[in-house]
Amino acid sequence: MADTDGKIAEFTAKVEKQEAEVAALKNQLAQIRRDQENNAQLEKLYTENAKLKYQANQLKRTLAEEQSRKPAHMLNIQRQLVDIFSLSIHKAFLTLADPPVMVTLSTQEKFGDYQCNSAMSIGQLLKAQGKKAAPREIAQAVVSNLPESGIIEKVEIAGPGFINIHIRKSFVSSILSTVLREGVKPPPVDRKLRVVIDYSSPNIAKEMHVGHLRSTIIGDSFSRLMKFVGHDVLGLNHVGDWGTQFGMLIAHLQDKFPNYVSVSPPIGDLQAFYKESKVRFDNDEEFKKRAYSCVVKLQSREPDIIKAWNLICDVSRNEFQKVYNQLDIHDLLERGESFYQDRMVQVVKELEEKGLLKEEEGRKVLFTDVSSVPLTVVKSDGGYTYDTSDMAAIRQRLEEERGDWLIYVVDSGQGLHFQCIFAAAQAAGWYDVKRKRVDHTPFGVVLGEDKKKFKTRSGETVRLSDLLEEGLKRSLDKLKEKERDKELTPEELDAAQKAVAYGCIKYADLSHSRTNDYVFSFDRMLDDRGNTAAYLLYAYTRIRSIARLANVDESSLKKAAQTSEVSLDHPKEWKLAKCLVRFPEIISKILEDLYMHTLCEFMYELSTTFTEFYDVCYCVEKDRKTGEVIKVNMGRLLLCEVTASILATCFSILGISPVNRM
Repeated sequence: MADTDGKIAEFTAKVEKQEAEVAALKNQLAQIRRDQENNAQLEKLYTENAKLKYQANQLKRTLAEEQSRKPAHMLNIQRQLVDIFSLSIHKAFLTLADPPVMVTLSTQEKFGDYQCNSAMSIGQLLKAQGKKAAPREIAQAVVSNLPESGIIEKVEIAGPGFINIHIRKSFVSSILSTVLREGVKPPPVDRKLRVVIDYSSPNIAKEMHVGHLRSTIIGDSFSRLMKFVGHDVLGLNHVGDWGTQFGMLIAHLQDKFPNYVSVSPPIGDLQAFYKESKVRFDNDEEFKKRAYSCVVKLQSREPDIIKAWNLICDVSRNEFQKVYNQLDIHDLLERGESFYQDRMVQVVKELEEKGLLKEEEGRKVLFTDVSSVPLTVVKSDGGYTYDTSDMAAIRQRLEEERGDWLIYVVDSGQGLHFQCIFAAAQAAGWYDVKRKRVDHTPFGVVLGEDKKKFKTRSGETVRLSDLLEEGLKRSLDKLKEKERDKELTPEELDAAQKAVAYGCIKYADLSHSRTNDYVFSFDRMLDDRGNTAAYLLYAYTRIRSIARLANVDESSLKKAAQTSEVSLDHPKEWKLAKCLVRFPEIISKILEDLYMHTLCEFMYELSTTFTEFYDVCYCVEKDRKTGEVIKVNMGRLLLCEVTASILATCFSILGISPVNRM
């Protein structure tokens, strides 16, 4: 621990020193421009500045690795190439303060493995300075200034200044060997963050339905992703557990369920009682007065009313947990609207003191520059609103929880609302966008096969528990159709049934761009052809079966990983290897935009690329007559092992549990 702390202190000091030197150099450069001193001095300072930037970035990454105390990270090749080409471009074009560095994956093998496509953009910047340079000449200048690197085998200039980059096979092989020895690791992150994720959020006294499916699945995948890269994650379940509806419900229970203080009706009856209470509330003035009276008693914490409320919450909570257990959702802390009641008083007081609230028709409202419609912070009757509780929630998460990154996984219909909440929080001085990240990650609607909102035949909202049970039934039918029940033990069949059922439901959601609506179809989900969980789960079990076929156990594979190199001689081996080492790039991209379908697309690409490899590259040769294993290509078997390990990690991030036999 002392050694690690010492290293952290040493690296921190170096970073601070480098940043100070960079700042000093910038000041010198500005002075040189003003005084129009000679270009030689300017070139020297720009070169030193570029080197210092590069070294400072490298030190920061090393520091982040030390602080996270992880044994290793998986190298992000694209990010490394950006650093290399950044240094070269800064050196080649000294007068450009912030030149573009664009390194992308090549679209075709003939164009190399990656491409640097900065030449034309640099040309435009030079033109703005009154200088002329052809894109191809710019590309040549970039190539001429490339530093030595163990990553790049060669570069070629193509067309109007595209730089094709070929990666060293030995470098890729070393990455894969590290994966075999140490397991699949995340890409490095700049620093460990406190990430607060708001997701799922069902309502007390109501059953979870298909409308809660997307928030629950997407939010859980975000939580798993953040934990994988080393962030400190707090998952919050912002349940609807407070307000007028509970006054209505309790007043109705007083008439229909007299022992409501000692026992709560089951969740199904509660939902029916809630609907009945809403009808009475809308049509019976006397009942409405009683309901409001119950709300006042609830807010003043009257013992009997609080006891009834707690019983209702417990029954609902138990039903929610059954769904969460089926979907393997853990570490989701319930923190409903009731939690923020006292904090709302503090929030209103603070907003008033800061002069952010205005009186309008008896209400206290807060205007933002996002919308002409203000947030209603205090109603004309003195009550609070969802706007108030959301303001209290964001303040609590930023200040009490010390959140560095807040993520709200809520449907697209709430987009404008959250823009206003975020703008109001910034106006209140609760966070600065340069220091904190706050995201609303909207998602579309689940549709039925008729392209309308997914409902039962009778027009009711589909209960989530019914949906999951139907998934179990359908997956078992599919497995029996393939006669897997004759091959698997009862325990293996049960595990396969759950893996396929829940995996297909999750993957169908996550494989679509979250901002789009998608059609829920069990037939499509359970199809083992195309980009589905069924296909990927079968592909995974097939890969895992290859070592069993060769009679090579896990310990033998680990031993081979220490002594044997991954085979990359065949074009299909090389193609598979290049796909595998893109895993950290995929993770880094999702951390930027929070679109999980990118990971699903990568998994499908990896599985189809593996199939191409396996069809032409024999891993195990058997005697055609006796079936006896004649030869095992260990280099290829290791490539299979890396593929299975990375797929397993992807499944884990998505919250899907693969099985070794299916």
